[in-house]
Amino acid sequence: MAMIPLPYGIDLFEKVRKEHCYYIDKTHLISEMMSVPFQVNLITRPRRFGKTLAMSMLASFFDIRRDSRELFEGLQISEDKELCAQWMNQWPVLFVTLKDVNGRDFTDAYDMLRQVLTDLCNEHLYLMQDEKQTPSDRDAFSRLSMRRGELTDVKNALTILLRMMYTHYGKEVILLVDEYDVPLAKASDNGYYDEMLNVIQMLLGMSWKSNPNLKFAVVTGCLRVAKESIFTGANNFVSNSISDVRYQDCFGFTEAEVVQILADADLSEALPEMKRWYDGYRFGKMEIYCPWDVLFHVLDLSQGEKVKPGNHWLDTSHNNIIRRFIELPDMFVNDKFETLLSGRVIQERIREDLTYDIVYSSEDNLWSILYLTGYLTQVLPEELPEGMMPQEGKTSLRIPNEEVKSVFKDTVQAWFEESIKSRDRSELFSEWWNGEDEKLTDDVSDILFDTISYYDYKEDFYHAFVAGMFSGAGYEVKSNSEQGKGRADIIIKERRRRRAIVIEAKWSGKRKDATLESECQEALDQIERMQYARTLRVEGFRRVLCYGAAFLGKDCLIRLAGEKNDG
Repeated sequence: MAMIPLPYGIDLFEKVRKEHCYYIDKTHLISEMMSVPFQVNLITRPRRFGKTLAMSMLASFFDIRRDSRELFEGLQISEDKELCAQWMNQWPVLFVTLKDVNGRDFTDAYDMLRQVLTDLCNEHLYLMQDEKQTPSDRDAFSRLSMRRGELTDVKNALTILLRMMYTHYGKEVILLVDEYDVPLAKASDNGYYDEMLNVIQMLLGMSWKSNPNLKFAVVTGCLRVAKESIFTGANNFVSNSISDVRYQDCFGFTEAEVVQILADADLSEALPEMKRWYDGYRFGKMEIYCPWDVLFHVLDLSQGEKVKPGNHWLDTSHNNIIRRFIELPDMFVNDKFETLLSGRVIQERIREDLTYDIVYSSEDNLWSILYLTGYLTQVLPEELPEGMMPQEGKTSLRIPNEEVKSVFKDTVQAWFEESIKSRDRSELFSEWWNGEDEKLTDDVSDILFDTISYYDYKEDFYHAFVAGMFSGAGYEVKSNSEQGKGRADIIIKERRRRRAIVIEAKWSGKRKDATLESECQEALDQIERMQYARTLRVEGFRRVLCYGAAFLGKDCLIRLAGEKNDG
């Protein structure tokens, strides 16, 4: 196993190169970008696909304040001598990232934005020493640099900086805006969208609306917010989403690149698992791996740990997209979620031109945001399952890989546990404690029908399903705990009344000849054979009810054991 200096969590191109980190050459983005004239170029990709590193690379390449020849030596772009002569370190660059502009309310988020602009001004403090600057621009710059800018200063900050930089250098300025839509996404989640839109619309829109000081702007984000909302007045505006072929291999890793990383780390045998967990995103016509996941899994493996792939990409703060999808009362998506979780394909209308305030206004918009943010990926017509034909005006979608599937699963499970807690379960608990197995069969089947199943309804789903019914109700719930001569699936204890329930759950899909009746009896026989109830009686529980529960799809059968099993 070879240790290679991978850039874990580093998104600054200059740092990656100066510290001799392993770098997958994406500099062809520059030549592709400069081959087509534009004033504003918007590139949308999901989170964690290297947008900030790419923008940092562009800043290093264009910025007139730097000498970047060494940084780009040996990389693909350095072979284009003519382009490098015209563009490398020849232009003023204003590079701002909005990825940290977040807050639970508008005041917090606005303060974060003001701090971002303060840091940006402090990076360009040399402008204050330029006697050519106008007094009004100097005053506004001074207020912004000391975090005393008023709302008007904040809205005009980029316009002021572009004008001052043009005055200083005598050249038009290249504007790079990274993660432009993060403030809007956070605002939408926390209920202050209109206030934040008002600021961002002016801050960005005024910077490229008929601006003589602007050479061009490159903007990255997750969504292409509707043109009339942010990009009004941007002449020669071009947009490149995950559906477009242009730049399709400039963000994320291709399989050839992953193969090379693993070969260099002597970890080639890890490719099949890596592919199953982290591949599957489609940009243009190419399948792409999430680079964040690849790097961190290689880190785990290179440290000698025999670790299975896990969830590195998606965090709790972003999974509310899925959660809100499930909870909307007018969205009947359970069947479609189950289709996706079983590895199959759905076909939906996708709208790429959205604003965050209408994302949750229709089912089409919700499928669109799941697609655009990487939770779902496109299936090409030639890859459709046998018998499925493309539907006109619709995009074929699937979950890209095991990592995202695990996020869906965890979100669905958390949703079920919380939704079941919110119900009045008193009658259901009474049925369990009173041994009313026929009523339980009907009521549990109804609950099962109303939830979302995953992983093809395997046994672990039903264990979690049954245990979840008792969660948060004051009972002690144990799964797969040692009892008698083995491990019981589910034990419910109520110490105050010295009573307990043993539930053995079986999935009837394991054997072709299995039925709900035969599996239910097998569960009861196992309870008796392994003496699960006897251990509880030794612990001091006076009443122990034992149930066999068999499941198949959305159907179940629950039976109470006889007295010989109860003792």
